[in-house]
Amino acid sequence: MFSFSMSKQQKMVKSEVANLVKKIVTDNALAMDEKREIPADAIQTAWELGAAISKVPEEYGGFGMQDSPIESSIVLEELAYGDMAFTVAVMAPALFISPILDLGTEAQKKKYLPLYCKEKFTPCTAAVNEPHFGFDVVSMKTTAEKKNNGYVLNGVKCMVPLAGKSKHMLVAASLDGAPNLFIVSGDNPGLKVGERERNIGLYALESNKITLENCEVSKDDRLGGDEGCNFARFLQKSRVAISAIGTGVARASYDYAREYAKERVQFGEPIAYRQAVAFMVAEMAYEVDAMRLLTWQAASRLENGKDAKREAYLAKIYTGDKTMHVADYGVQIMGGHGYIRDYPVERYYRNGRGISTLEGIATI
Repeated sequence: MFSFSMSKQQKMVKSEVANLVKKIVTDNALAMDEKREIPADAIQTAWELGAAISKVPEEYGGFGMQDSPIESSIVLEELAYGDMAFTVAVMAPALFISPILDLGTEAQKKKYLPLYCKEKFTPCTAAVNEPHFGFDVVSMKTTAEKKNNGYVLNGVKCMVPLAGKSKHMLVAASLDGAPNLFIVSGDNPGLKVGERERNIGLYALESNKITLENCEVSKDDRLGGDEGCNFARFLQKSRVAISAIGTGVARASYDYAREYAKERVQFGEPIAYRQAVAFMVAEMAYEVDAMRLLTWQAASRLENGKDAKREAYLAKIYTGDKTMHVADYGVQIMGGHGYIRDYPVERYYRNGRGISTLEGIATI
């Protein structure tokens, strides 16, 4: 059972991440968005918090701390409060590291984890999303077929964070009708990384479409070995992570709009005194809390080793819808200013649209 209050450890982690976000993200998010680039030193500073490798045992290069999906959710919310694109970029290696640690064979852990559990940020990622209408992560068009002593992958993926810079990635593909994950090297001749995508939001995040054309993968690089992996567990952890990120984006929009409503004076009084505005601010507040509670509920089940299929799905669906709802209110409350790029609420709105449509861009 999860608690409605944070532990001393969780409060400390939240404060540490919040301080980092205030120091290197908040005042620079607009510039990163405009330049479509996240400074390498900012990513390195955030990487040094160790969020992506904290639960990896010391023998593989990690910190050997307890795996806590709730604590990871807190971290992701705080990072996303600063900027969603920054969050996905910094945590992209976790998309590769976490599933291998949770679901990989011992040989896979020994081979791959030490490559990325380093002091220096080293890109790796996962490719899950596909560029077609009605994409269903449990019924993918990307396929894997057994061939000789391995597998052959064919298909197209999109919105793959840092694909062009990653030496390894996990690729989700359907094998005999069931979703699986495969470790693919960045220099595999069957893997083609396309140009950087131009998306409605997440301008600062470098993402790519990838094409798999008869991409041959060794049998040793099927995550989990011959029996495959618990893909449902991977999906649940990803959905909880995306829900936490959505909560952070919505909270940022709420906080900014609330303060603006207090300071913006019209007809001799702050607009926060107007009932229509006050009701919107109140609705934003309770929706952010509801999003967080759904996220923590799903994270709590994962933390206790339980199946969280229902809870993770509900958190993702609700958060995807309400992130847009809260972000839209943020734009409305600011009036004409909400449509100007100098103010962050329009960025929250654009970035928040991805919460409901993207799968597999983050994990806890």
